[in-house]
Amino acid sequence: MRNTILATAAALSLAAPAAAQEVELTLSHWVPPTHPLQVTGMEPWANSLEEASGGRIKVTIYPAQQLGAAADHYDMARDGIVDIAFINPGYQPGRFPVIAAGELPFHIANATGGSKAMHEWYQDYAEQEMSDVFVCMVHLHDPGTLHGKTGPLLMPADFEGKNIRPAHGTLARAVNLMGGASVQVPAPAMREALAKGTADVTASPWGSLFVFGAQDLVTHHLDVPLYATVFAFVINKDKMASMAEEDRTVLIDHCTPEASQTMATPWAEAEAGGRAQLLEMGHEFYAPNDEELATWKEAMAPLVDEWKETAGAAGIDADAAYEAFVETLQSNGAYLE
Repeated sequence: MRNTILATAAALSLAAPAAAQEVELTLSHWVPPTHPLQVTGMEPWANSLEEASGGRIKVTIYPAQQLGAAADHYDMARDGIVDIAFINPGYQPGRFPVIAAGELPFHIANATGGSKAMHEWYQDYAEQEMSDVFVCMVHLHDPGTLHGKTGPLLMPADFEGKNIRPAHGTLARAVNLMGGASVQVPAPAMREALAKGTADVTASPWGSLFVFGAQDLVTHHLDVPLYATVFAFVINKDKMASMAEEDRTVLIDHCTPEASQTMATPWAEAEAGGRAQLLEMGHEFYAPNDEELATWKEAMAPLVDEWKETAGAAGIDADAAYEAFVETLQSNGAYLE
């Protein structure tokens, strides 16, 4: 397996200045500052960078779309508007077809091993698909599902004719396969879409319903780990090239599959806890039995073929890549059997 991260690092090192000096990094994201991802993920990561660099690397975090819209964060890092950006590639459907493998329904069992697996697998394709930036971490949220204002929400046919906010482009296609209409807005706009009636159903992991204030609007839930969303932290290449080699090494040492797992784990635990809260609130849960689950998987099966087609068009061996994707999930205990 080629290590594209090390190859990119070697290329960046050609421009390294002679001596280390203080480095100020801006990290921009689009979730609230109270979100578990910032509190239990980004902040400890930034503190670890500062400590490992002897205090030279300092990270300032800008939450809640302060510096730009959620869908613009990849370009913000590419263009140097920010040094580090937290991105959801699925907010730009079709632009990053390879990494979208992590969006396929009924593949991801958990976000802990799943995030490590996703990073391990994608590092073979990152430089090809996201060559404008340095891909630092790739991770997932706790598997999410569909939540509606009315029920039942048990079978694919129950979503026919409904307006559904998907989490990303792959789930938007799933919505189409079920006969629903996609209302594509980012997570921060979830509550508004539901409150105004633009959306009848939203995709979300459990805890995020509380984070984005939708827990009182959706009282019916499909109780199955339907999908995951892939996220990445990407870094401006010019900024990295301007850093002293020793500090760049510290940064790269914080951009590993293990770092991705560490970033994802506390958030996954917080998300999973939301389900118990909704149960206590008396919401309706619809859990498919084995036969019904088989119907679901059959309905979603075309998405694998669609992924292979679009990923293949991007210049990769899609069959081999998909096989490696499943095997990497399995080896990390994260494949949904």
